[in-house]
Amino acid sequence: MNRRQMIITSAGVLAVTATGCATTAGTERATNMASASPVLTGNPLADPWPGPYQGVPPWNQVSVDLLRDALNKGIDVLRAEVAAVVDNPQPATFENTMLAIELSGEHLGRASSIYSVMGGNIGTPEYQALTREMSPVLAAVSDEITFNDALFQRIRHVHETAAAAGLTPEQARLTRRSYERSVRNGAALDAAGKAELGRINQALSNAFTAFQQKVVADEQLITHYTTEADLDGLPDSNKSAAAAAARSRELDGWVIVNTRSAVDPFLTFADNRAKREEIWRKFVNRGDNGDGNDTNATIAQILDLRAQRARLLGFETHAHWRMQDTMAGSPQAAMDLMMRVWPPAVARVGEEVAEMRGVAGHDIEPWDYLYYLEKVRKARYDLDQNDLKPYFELTSMKRGAFYMAERLYGMVFTQLPDGTIPVFHPDMKTYEVTDQASGRHIGIFYSDDFARSGKRSGAWMTTYRSRSNLNGHAENVLASNNNNFIKAPDGEPLLISLDDTQTLFHEFGHALHYLSSNVTYPGLGGVPRDFVEYPSQVHEKWVLTQPILDQFARHHETGAAMPQELLDKIEASSTFAEGYATVSYLSSALVDMDLHNRTEPVTDVDAFERDSLTRIGMPREIVMRHRLPQFNHLFTSDAYSAGYYSYLWSEVMDADTWAAFMEAGDPFDPETARRFKEIILAPGNTTDRAQAYRDFRGRDPDVTALLRTRGFPTS
Repeated sequence: MNRRQMIITSAGVLAVTATGCATTAGTERATNMASASPVLTGNPLADPWPGPYQGVPPWNQVSVDLLRDALNKGIDVLRAEVAAVVDNPQPATFENTMLAIELSGEHLGRASSIYSVMGGNIGTPEYQALTREMSPVLAAVSDEITFNDALFQRIRHVHETAAAAGLTPEQARLTRRSYERSVRNGAALDAAGKAELGRINQALSNAFTAFQQKVVADEQLITHYTTEADLDGLPDSNKSAAAAAARSRELDGWVIVNTRSAVDPFLTFADNRAKREEIWRKFVNRGDNGDGNDTNATIAQILDLRAQRARLLGFETHAHWRMQDTMAGSPQAAMDLMMRVWPPAVARVGEEVAEMRGVAGHDIEPWDYLYYLEKVRKARYDLDQNDLKPYFELTSMKRGAFYMAERLYGMVFTQLPDGTIPVFHPDMKTYEVTDQASGRHIGIFYSDDFARSGKRSGAWMTTYRSRSNLNGHAENVLASNNNNFIKAPDGEPLLISLDDTQTLFHEFGHALHYLSSNVTYPGLGGVPRDFVEYPSQVHEKWVLTQPILDQFARHHETGAAMPQELLDKIEASSTFAEGYATVSYLSSALVDMDLHNRTEPVTDVDAFERDSLTRIGMPREIVMRHRLPQFNHLFTSDAYSAGYYSYLWSEVMDADTWAAFMEAGDPFDPETARRFKEIILAPGNTTDRAQAYRDFRGRDPDVTALLRTRGFPTS
């Protein structure tokens, strides 16, 4: 899931990235630098935040005008901080250049953190207009600093003299990565090249905003039913949510909103085949309806601009430019992994379709797949997803996630009374996070669980402030999880599916990654794109562990634990439907790489999508999880472009990591958890992440663990 987020990088560059998850999916980077400057702007959104817990965002003061002013004042302060570095008459050193850059940008970091949240989580027309206004301004500031040759020469000097200056390994790594990032973003270009790159970046910024807002507009579409028979087969909890969605729009009957959290249950359970097709077509055609919200021309523009930029920066393709700083390293390495998994996944889909056709008595269309998959699950395992939902109540499963954090990492989550700190929506809940052993304060966790008009779809995690140990103190973490559950009627429990529960733990895993962080320099707080999803994905595994099930997956009415018979059915069906799950995801990743690993940009996006799927042998019964016209990961920023493969890359590591816990004989094995936190979670990017994995596991990741987890042949 992708929300655009403003980040001040350690090279003093303002960047735009995508966060969160699609199965997951943010980042997952710091938005605030360590405190460095006593400068006060008079704007509470840009100045050090007031309140307890080292200061918290003053959401109760946010307005469009105040936020615009905060961004502009943050830009002014950042320019002054950069000028102070550049104008320093002393030769460049780590302290007067790299450290000074690390300490810069906190005012703009605070303001831009609030700006990104208001655009993605609130999304009113006023905030959409502010995004259209400020996005190109912020992109221009990023280029202005990147293209500052005097600043770049100081960074270059510190990089080239690192050994002679006796920099620590961490300081040398920060300097090298800052230098390489500057070069990768155009700092070494001549004046004409910088001007051209600036034009491209401005145009991309505007196109990213246009794409996001068009998709959000199509996600506001609804399907309104006034006859209850149209919802036959839908569980009562989903009917109640649809009725609540109608009431919130002052309509009678039931409303299915055009987001995955509402659409997938309808496609899984609704008996009326024609209605399933209606809902499916509206959902998969977001951004592809030939109207004012059609994104195809915007995508073609983005692809052309990306190709121009890659050539200008000396890269063969956009994919090569994006993958230079990843674990995979090259498009071919990513493709090799994907094609290792694709054939067995397609073969499994063939088996699934054949079995479903026998139940249905007709060919399976894409709007049939989830429905008949559920019928087969019921017939083969006597397992109905509706039998599971009474055990997965949202509040209880959140407590289960907190229990997981306490058992594994000694983090205690204590809910704060409403009103203790400001929130940006009254539905939000907040929690203080403390260390179990010492009682030390770690941070604040914000939980934004419910769908609302204007909020982008999906689930994601972000940080309002990430940890930094500069200046001799550890700055606490302000982390949030954002979901799109449909609220239950007042007084009724919100029952979620097993898949939704795993997504809940996935996003919480991102939060745990950043709450565990223990880095000195903010510029080393982030990790490569194809490592980001690893810590989140592995935390999904704990949902079905016995302690979580016994204590938290209890029937919402009777309080009874899930019976062993039902647990046995879940275990027996653990690899069921992996053909569908793998192909729907992996087709999106393969098309993404096919789209960006070419020198000539695609112009007819719909035709390319069809042709690319034909080339890889996409089963006709399945549609991509994210079709190109609504693929937020790829077209609301550069962050996941040529990078959607990263979920699979990370899954190789998470499957192998779970095997380590299993080998220890206990999913909560204290020693394995300690090593995972200390080696994988806490260090950020202070060391090479591939080496970190080898240090944790004793070897490179083994893809056979992934194949085994998905129930595919391992040879």
